[in-house]
Amino acid sequence: MNAMDVRVGTASVRSADRRWAGLAVLLTGAFIAVMNAIIVNVALPSVRDDLGASFTELTAVVAYYSLAYAMVLITGGRLGDLQGRRRVFVWGLGAFTVASGLCALAPTPEILIGTRILQGIAAAVMYPQVMSLIRVTFVDPWERATAFAALGIALGLSAIVGQFLGGLLVDINPWGLAWRSVFLINVPVGLVAMVAATKLVAESRSSTARRFDVLGVGLSAVGLGLLLYALINGRAAGWPAWTFVMLAIAAAVLALFVMHQRARSTAGSSGTALVDTALLTNRTFAVGIVMALVVHATIVAFPFLLVFLFQLGLSHSAFETGVIMVPHAIIFMIASLAVSRLIAWFGRTAVLANGALLTAMGFAAAAITLSVVDTPSGWHVIPALMVVGAGQGLVLTPMLNAIMSGVPEDLAGSASGLTSTMQQVGGAFGVAMINLLYFGALQASSVGAQAAHVAAFQVGAGGAVAAALITLVLALLLPRPAGQA
Repeated sequence: MNAMDVRVGTASVRSADRRWAGLAVLLTGAFIAVMNAIIVNVALPSVRDDLGASFTELTAVVAYYSLAYAMVLITGGRLGDLQGRRRVFVWGLGAFTVASGLCALAPTPEILIGTRILQGIAAAVMYPQVMSLIRVTFVDPWERATAFAALGIALGLSAIVGQFLGGLLVDINPWGLAWRSVFLINVPVGLVAMVAATKLVAESRSSTARRFDVLGVGLSAVGLGLLLYALINGRAAGWPAWTFVMLAIAAAVLALFVMHQRARSTAGSSGTALVDTALLTNRTFAVGIVMALVVHATIVAFPFLLVFLFQLGLSHSAFETGVIMVPHAIIFMIASLAVSRLIAWFGRTAVLANGALLTAMGFAAAAITLSVVDTPSGWHVIPALMVVGAGQGLVLTPMLNAIMSGVPEDLAGSASGLTSTMQQVGGAFGVAMINLLYFGALQASSVGAQAAHVAAFQVGAGGAVAAALITLVLALLLPRPAGQA
């Protein structure tokens, strides 16, 4: 099944080393896919100055990458089942590298938006293969947990590094490239990772998947596209009537998608279904993907909330904002590295529950801290952000491991695509809700500018606390693995 299965002696050592080296390649792909949803944010003023882009066009540069990415994730996951997960990973990575180069060369805002859509589609083809290949490559539970811990670190750090690196590249302006450098950096990384993947990552594919469910592809893309377009653009437009009409149509189309997938699955044609609905009868998977939606609503949205507070309310630069968030990233990494050992000692449920509780406490502490200091500053909330990082590190890794570990190998791509989609939908929903809470509170405030932003942040942080407590409940609903508390 796996061309690099462990055998004996030195061959066994070489095979094990190659699997871990291959994991590093996979994590590189995951890292740049997620980072590129963030890194462009701090370069937007430079894009505006260079290309004369309007605010609407700048918003599209950010939003349409995420929109295209989310629309194709389920299809991308199933494509790996059909055509080979390593092959599709390399295809996606190659397309992502080319699209990044085209983004850097864009002469107009319209072309930049179009190339960002291509970049998002390529990322959606590439990313689901990462979780699928981890699932099928690492059979030993301890090794798999360690591999998912590494994935959790890569995902968590990508958002922080994206903002930090984007600000650094724009500030130093290498070779006068300004904003174009944030895209060009992907090109050498992508080329090296493509070559390494062909040598270090073993191929795998589903033994039952036979052909694409074309109607399922269409229904999922249209439904998710309508849903996310409304969520991404609704607040900026003031939530007009068309956004609610679009959400209603999206709900109807996605309901048709679920019915279609259920019919194909129950008719014994799961090899052609885009999503085998048998996955949803697995309680761990079903609860886990809901948890993925809720967790990513805060992981993705909270950095945006901090950007609004630090830069608009507290007058920090983009670079200072990135520096303030570095301790959060470091603690997140440490927690993710320690989580496998903690689960061995205390059990998955206890680690997940306490991670969610720590996350809620960190959000609450950040809001309280800003209300008790005389002159609020982003530096004051670093300890609270470190608590948030610890909590998120204890949640993200075991959550992904729980979701994927119980999935049959033949459905790994489908499960990965669905999980990734729930993460992306959760992120878009979280950003929409944070924006609604933050700017709603800001507009309703009659106090001074800085105090208004602090008050708006506290309202948004309250929403994040609520999401963390929902995560706590979901953690308690997950079935306990055999032999664990």
